[in-house]
Amino acid sequence: MAKRLMKLVFGGISLSVAFLPAAASAFGRWETLYELFAHAYALLPGIMGDYLRIAFYRLTLAQCSLSSRISFGSFLPHPDTCLGPHVYIGSYCVIGKSTIGERTQIASGVQILSGRYQHLRDSAGQIGGATEESFVPVTIGADCWIGAAAIIMADVGAGSTIGAGSVVSRPIPPRSVAVGSPARVIKTVAAGGQ
Repeated sequence: MAKRLMKLVFGGISLSVAFLPAAASAFGRWETLYELFAHAYALLPGIMGDYLRIAFYRLTLAQCSLSSRISFGSFLPHPDTCLGPHVYIGSYCVIGKSTIGERTQIASGVQILSGRYQHLRDSAGQIGGATEESFVPVTIGADCWIGAAAIIMADVGAGSTIGAGSVVSRPIPPRSVAVGSPARVIKTVAAGGQ
């Protein structure tokens, strides 16, 4: 009971502190200021940094629950990202345009790209910069585990496990275990099974 009360108190204080930066960024709609504050919040250390990060993102993302946790050094560059309740994001992650289902756990060093085709080539073969039009949201279902340093470029079905260092370039079905580069399904887990 006391622990829950302390979490509520810290959450309330963090929302109060994060309110002005969130308001200055028009609650995520002014992307230049949003990115500036998101970078700054990524560098706040310790448990208070975790509380302040989640409070800022609660006020600026399309959806974000205060029950989630975003660790030191992690950055979410797109305010239209959605985080379900009880999501955990480890240290040094970059989470692109995405929807992450409830209770999903993301280890450190994971990158979720905004789709597979962010830098297109023109007719002369020259590569162009990433544009908002080329971004495709990636969906990670509920109850997934994404291993350390994985790179996710396509959807991951609910209840799936992605091995450390894997590169997901094609959609992964629900309740799958996928590993490698490119990630391949090596096992399907029955509902409620291991």
